[in-house]
Amino acid sequence: MTDSARPEVTAAITAETGLDEDVLRELVHGFYDKVRRDPMLGPIFADRIDDWDPHLDRMVAFWSSVALMTGRYHGRPVPKHMPLPIGEAHFDRWLTLFRETAHEVCSPAGAELVIERAERIAQSLRMAVANAQSAPDAVPVLR
Repeated sequence: MTDSARPEVTAAITAETGLDEDVLRELVHGFYDKVRRDPMLGPIFADRIDDWDPHLDRMVAFWSSVALMTGRYHGRPVPKHMPLPIGEAHFDRWLTLFRETAHEVCSPAGAELVIERAERIAQSLRMAVANAQSAPDAVPVLR
């Protein structure tokens, strides 16, 4: 997609789903509030994130790019997740909290869009993490 087409595409998605930067900010902040309190996921994040503001800003940019096609996020999420001590149960919990938050914050069409994207992202990360963990020098998976 060309940069010149992005505003038009973003506007169409917003009109169709009700998603915009403010909704995505509320989604990200609400989701990570739950993650931080979660007994399974919270400790994994607490061990790695000291300053939450930059992380949340990055995640809003990520979801802006993923959901609204804004191109705001420039990063590589897969390498960040590969060394984490996570397994299937962690991805399932992550998706449960994300779905719950999306339904609380977004319109039905908006929730459907971000949940579908989250499920695809989780599947990609699951495969990357599993492949990294099956390597001889991999971090063991937690189940």
